[in-house]
Amino acid sequence: MKSNIFDKIYYGWFIVFIGALGVFFSGPGQTYSNSAFIDQYIVDFGWSRSEVSGMYSAATLVAGFMMMFVGKFIDRLGPRIMMVTIGSLFSLALFWNSMVSSLWMLVIGFFLIRLLGQGSMTLIPNTLVAQWFVQRRGFAFSIMTLGSFISATVFPIINTWLINTWDWRFAWQFWGILLLVVFVPFALFGVRNKPEDIGLEPDGFAGNKRKKTKPVLGATNINADTEDWTLKEARKTRTFWAILICIGIPAMVNTGITFHIISIFGSNDLSPTLAATVLSLMAAVGIPMSFVSGYITDRVPTNYLLVVIFIVEMVLLTMLLFTTNIFLAILFGVIWGIANGLERITIKVIWPNFFGRKYIGSISGVGVTMTVIGSSLGPLPFGVGYDLFHSYTPVILVTMIFPVIGIICGLIAKKPNKAQIEV
Repeated sequence: MKSNIFDKIYYGWFIVFIGALGVFFSGPGQTYSNSAFIDQYIVDFGWSRSEVSGMYSAATLVAGFMMMFVGKFIDRLGPRIMMVTIGSLFSLALFWNSMVSSLWMLVIGFFLIRLLGQGSMTLIPNTLVAQWFVQRRGFAFSIMTLGSFISATVFPIINTWLINTWDWRFAWQFWGILLLVVFVPFALFGVRNKPEDIGLEPDGFAGNKRKKTKPVLGATNINADTEDWTLKEARKTRTFWAILICIGIPAMVNTGITFHIISIFGSNDLSPTLAATVLSLMAAVGIPMSFVSGYITDRVPTNYLLVVIFIVEMVLLTMLLFTTNIFLAILFGVIWGIANGLERITIKVIWPNFFGRKYIGSISGVGVTMTVIGSSLGPLPFGVGYDLFHSYTPVILVTMIFPVIGIICGLIAKKPNKAQIEV
């Protein structure tokens, strides 16, 4: 029998690399990248901060609702076709943003980058990697998520350099070209939708040579693919709705804090430079944490990890009230990075762990919809609260209600069984 290269190196790890590349190139659609352009629009066109922020929130909200359709297309066409198509369209969207000259062009540009970048360029890799791994799914996602943390670390720095050296229009064009010449070819020639397409099985097992491993306490993903749920079936479970709430809350809270962190720190007499340092520190801490998270999610029931995430989120919100010196600011950034590392992996693995691989695009699409909607709602309460009270304290205290809701939903979100919904 001929030796096959896949007997030595499982092709799924190359899929993980392409997935990481995808989430890295979602950067131009993320808030940590877009924040570099906001002041440029205000200075060049005379628009108010409220106008630009309002356009951003509205465009994000509409994009969020569209993500459910993207998920269905992934199930119908497959990750490979969708990844090439979305990558190409996203590149064109970046060139559109480089030509913005009016508010109507701005809102269309925001809509396109939030739909294609923040939403689709994260959903498709999540769906793809879930097809290739079962027992090592948490670890695979932890490696893929490195692309996200590296993106969050380098995009603000590179954008600032591009804008200062050339201008903001060139910065958009730079990423548009890079998408076409780097990411799209990898997606076109490297992606295979699932291991069965090339005679493999998830995790690299071949035929009857599936390795027998002893189940560890709480390892919810060992038999995750024994049941494949349709979106219609998943919607009938209490778990599905509880998970959606658990996904939406961190998106809302984290985006709200990120969008206003310079102002929040400023109200505590901390410099913008320190605020930017904390953002970079958060992303840097998230890199090693993603590996730890991958190990943990392979061994601990996923819904319990959601509970831990919301407990840490309450600690973070409390710290914002008392972070008045450099030491506390650095500590805040470290804890925030730990929470983000655990949160990103947990949210990625919970859908395939609970509902299987076959219809993961449709089901995860609803999850990404909730993520985008949550992120669209995050900045507004903080901004309005500050305008009303000239302090962030009241809105932070009110925001603490949401992690409490998240803890309750995390306890509810146990792995479902189809027998419970069958009549």
